[in-house]
Amino acid sequence: MSTATEVTELAGRVRERLAVRHPGVPFGELRTLPGGHSGLTYSIAAGSASYVVKVVPPGQRPVGRNDVLRQAEVLRALTGSPVPVPQVFAVDEREPAWFAMEFVDGEAVEPVLDEHRLDPGLCRTRMLAVAGVLRDLHGTKTEVTSELLDPAGELERWGRTMRAVPEDLRPGAEELLSRLASMVPDGMPPTLTHGDFRLGNVLCRGERPAAVVDWEIWGLGDPRIDLGWFLLFADHRNFPQLGRQVPGLPTEEELLAAYTDGRTELPDLAWFRALARTKMAAIMGHNLRRHREGKHHDPDQERLPPTIAAMIRTALDILAQRS
Repeated sequence: MSTATEVTELAGRVRERLAVRHPGVPFGELRTLPGGHSGLTYSIAAGSASYVVKVVPPGQRPVGRNDVLRQAEVLRALTGSPVPVPQVFAVDEREPAWFAMEFVDGEAVEPVLDEHRLDPGLCRTRMLAVAGVLRDLHGTKTEVTSELLDPAGELERWGRTMRAVPEDLRPGAEELLSRLASMVPDGMPPTLTHGDFRLGNVLCRGERPAAVVDWEIWGLGDPRIDLGWFLLFADHRNFPQLGRQVPGLPTEEELLAAYTDGRTELPDLAWFRALARTKMAAIMGHNLRRHREGKHHDPDQERLPPTIAAMIRTALDILAQRS
């Protein structure tokens, strides 16, 4: 929040709504949770219970990644489903809008990108288990509504992001976008999609997934969009100068087998694997551009060019093998 007064006012609203769950129990302070990339994220304790509070930043419209009420909607829709999610306990639509959900204890670690000391065998087990969670997500029927994004729509979305990146930061991107546009596959029946599904967005306790988090860009669309993105994180070699080798991590083929669980393999998956690399290159290029323009100073972004180039190059390789 921009001022201490705004934080104090928000804390009062949160305590008022949650007090019915904890009569007579003192509440702690509203504390900022680090690591969030959308809205504002806080934690607050009531006795031994802890909550996470997500808030629309003051002065900003509740759209896109800042639409916390939309996140609360999908979390509520998934409560009780096979997909583990934090339970939502309070929603307040008054400005600034916010919702409170349970604080789920667990680790969210991306094995090939994050600094960690996890046992490689544990990383393997978790990733295979999370493949099953993704299958369950795509098989879950809910009443939520959202704009439908087919493969062509998804390509258009990330093509716009890519073309906003200076050309020298995205070598080969125009050829890649042209190739993808010429090979757009037929869409599958839409399912609920996460938009950024990977092990780094799943809290785990031991070997088991405890909660899928970070639902900022969920939607209804082709399940292969989620799947292609998830498979991208199986190999550290996809991320030159960024990735780290994790011995025994499942291959893309093993993760795909865990996801399909004996069902027929999904058609045209190569196109979606190439699309995932396009999306990653576009996101990284966007972040690097913002850093270099001084909009978000982060010198670590200067490590991205080799991975951006590799994403585009390997996407073209995948499409060449498909044709």
